Amino acid sequence: MLKPLWILPMLLTFAFGQEQPAAAPAPPAATPAPAAAPAAGAQLTNPVKPTAESQSKAKKQYGYDCAMCHGANGDGKGDLVADMQLTLKNYTDPASLKDMSDGELFTIIKDGKGKMPGDGGRSKPDELWNMVILLRSFSKK
Repeated sequence: MLKPLWILPMLLTFAFGQEQPAAAPAPPAATPAPAAAPAAGAQLTNPVKPTAESQSKAKKQYGYDCAMCHGANGDGKGDLVADMQLTLKNYTDPASLKDMSDGELFTIIKDGKGKMPGDGGRSKPDELWNMVILLRSFSKK
């Protein structure tokens, strides 16, 4: 009967003794600085020659993925612009894209920019290049 009594203080020491401090959480991984994606794409040249079929597909894809923000004709006045508090370029104005190369536009479409998600994971490079051609065509109408 007395044996269990001498074990009791040891159990209480372990149960209520000082706890080891938890390891400090690892510092958050440094978020990589956003790459200068458009600048990196500036050297790319558009290898695609537009066809009526490829531009029809690009226009259809633009209608699904882009028009809600950039507007049906590229004027930057899509339905979500006010809700998301965005200020977008008016692609119907030739001056809006004159300082951007096709490679920069391709990179922005592929990787995204700001609140705009990239489309590179879902689209083939030729489809993205055709989208660049479509964007350039908005200012020619």
